[in-house]
Amino acid sequence: MSAPAGRSVAHAGFTLVRDYPVPVGEVWAAFAEEERKREWFGESPEWETGEWRFDFRVGGRDVAVGAFHGGPVSRFEATYTDIVAPERIVVTYDMWLDGTHISTSVVSYEFEEIEGGTRFTHGEHGVHLDGFDDGSMRERGSEGVLDRLGSYLESRRG
Repeated sequence: MSAPAGRSVAHAGFTLVRDYPVPVGEVWAAFAEEERKREWFGESPEWETGEWRFDFRVGGRDVAVGAFHGGPVSRFEATYTDIVAPERIVVTYDMWLDGTHISTSVVSYEFEEIEGGTRFTHGEHGVHLDGFDDGSMRERGSEGVLDRLGSYLESRRG
């Protein structure tokens, strides 16, 4: 992957809120238990799965590598900086495409009990490097991830 002309840094932030019709414990487990997280975050029929690491603890690191069929290889590396069960998770994460570092983000996940389920809040601030992605692209990607989480949680209600 070649860099666009010139080097650059762009900053962007966004917040996504989703209400899931399941108890907080179920949403929390989707993040805290490796088997569950891998089902919705690490695997997909459209995704060729590569390296996977899961270490859910403060200071622990997760790695997820893969590619959409025929597309570039995506590498996600996250470090947990704060975990308060079952209320919040804070991570920093880096993204690479075909070996090129494209961004670093700080993300908070908040889990709040509401009538009929869980309010989940994803707050993110990213530093996007050299024009490879930007805040709107990352926001759309995160919306897709939360949609997959919602589908996963719904499938477990069955």
